[in-house]
Amino acid sequence: MTTPAPYRPVTAALWMLGSVVSFSGMAIAGRQLQGVHDTFEIMAARSFVSFFLVIGAALAMGRLRDIRATRLTGHAVRNVVHFTGQNLWFWALTLIPLAQLIAIEFTSPLWVILLSPLLLGERITGPRALAAGLGFVGILIVVRPDFAALNVGVLAAAGAAICFAATNIATKRLARDVTILSILFWLTVMQFIFGAVLAAWDGQITWPTATTGPWLFLIGVTGVLAHLCLTSALRLAPATFVMPIDFTRLPLMALAGALLYNEQLEALLFVGAALIVLANWINIRSETRKPHNP
Repeated sequence: MTTPAPYRPVTAALWMLGSVVSFSGMAIAGRQLQGVHDTFEIMAARSFVSFFLVIGAALAMGRLRDIRATRLTGHAVRNVVHFTGQNLWFWALTLIPLAQLIAIEFTSPLWVILLSPLLLGERITGPRALAAGLGFVGILIVVRPDFAALNVGVLAAAGAAICFAATNIATKRLARDVTILSILFWLTVMQFIFGAVLAAWDGQITWPTATTGPWLFLIGVTGVLAHLCLTSALRLAPATFVMPIDFTRLPLMALAGALLYNEQLEALLFVGAALIVLANWINIRSETRKPHNP
């Protein structure tokens, strides 16, 4: 059993911002691959690249012994749920506008806050509930998704959001007595097997090309970095504190859309972004000003 990590909300927030940047990079790379590779091929390539990054990092730090075959059932459950959610997310990316996908995905922290008391025994405090509510309102102001027009893409995005919430909670449970390297190692191994088997199921595989190869490599790098940052954050602070920080990904993605895809920036974007920043400030301030017993 690993030694419980100390409670460090500021450090956890910095780790979570690293996760935000990594997940944003993965979204951009995934959009570049739209219509070329199916989701199973993308997941297999991502896990293949991530596996060597994890092993290389473990060897460089002399911590290969931290990778253990313990809690395999927990790893399997976490990775099945995450693999399902990630495939739904990549699929939704090809069916609905990016802004709508991000808006629906960002209901995931709300699911974490709702499920954490039941599955993790964490308490929903007033500041945490306020932060989640303000952040979600900010997201709705920015993207104004049309939830009345339900379609397969919207349902896929909603399913991905719920799967991501369940994955984060499973990560929190595993991180109590499993090393981060073990979590990342089994993530890459199991999801490579899932992706490779399902990609070959129909007998048709699109192999990487000189054009798609760099984007697939970027997905692999950002994927493992995102999970490293996310797992580190969840070991240092409660899930209900960590996850609302993910709301900052929306203004970052809006800016990327404007710079890379000529998407229009509207005044409401800045109103929503201000609410998101305020929500995270309330969340972090409330956690850093009170005593905490791990």
